[in-house]
Amino acid sequence: MPERPASRSCAEPVYPLESVSAHPPYLTDRYVFTRKRAPLAALQVIRPTLTELTGPAFGVANVSPTDHDLTRQHAGEPIGERIIVTGRVLNEEGRGLPDTMVEIWQANAAGRYRHEADAHPAPLDPNFTGAGRCVTDAQGCYRFITIKPGAYPVVGLDNVWRASHIHLSLFGPSFLTRLVTQMYFPGDALLPYDPMFNCIANEGARQRLIAAFDWENTIPEQALGYRFDIVLRGREETPMEKMP
Repeated sequence: MPERPASRSCAEPVYPLESVSAHPPYLTDRYVFTRKRAPLAALQVIRPTLTELTGPAFGVANVSPTDHDLTRQHAGEPIGERIIVTGRVLNEEGRGLPDTMVEIWQANAAGRYRHEADAHPAPLDPNFTGAGRCVTDAQGCYRFITIKPGAYPVVGLDNVWRASHIHLSLFGPSFLTRLVTQMYFPGDALLPYDPMFNCIANEGARQRLIAAFDWENTIPEQALGYRFDIVLRGREETPMEKMP
């Protein structure tokens, strides 16, 4: 698939400094798997050591030229609808954050992850691993080429389905600064029923997890574009998964 320049729509939005809690709680009744991983006691602050604060350092040396393109990581092409996912990593003032490693992982077009724990009886795609990474540029922009993930049932629960989504992980200078979120697709009929999406009480915060269709980054006859900006703090902050 031919390359296309990164998004030209890197405007500088300004977000209020006032913060409204947008993150999902550790324990949510509708999202039953939180019962197994939610902490039972108050969290304790552990002072980081010098090693934890200074390493490992992430950068372009950790990313190969095809890591951002999930459609070119194997000998053949994966099955599914090609999409381009672009966006910016922003601080509370709307400034882009450069040199931030962004990782994604996702199910394939049939709704199955390439992972031994995935028991969904959907086919695996030999040409799709479902993971990629890149580093933001000077304006905080990132870009991935992939396929649109399929919806899938939550095995073991009665007719519970996950809407199509892509997981995103962001790293600052070390593992201690890792943040995890998810991106959903506009118009998905499963959004009102997805327990993880709906564990976020704030309606505005939930809407910030839905990507916008991006005509500017759509490649004619090849791939549709979606834009998903990630705001780390402030009133418009992107909801993040709490990692106990």
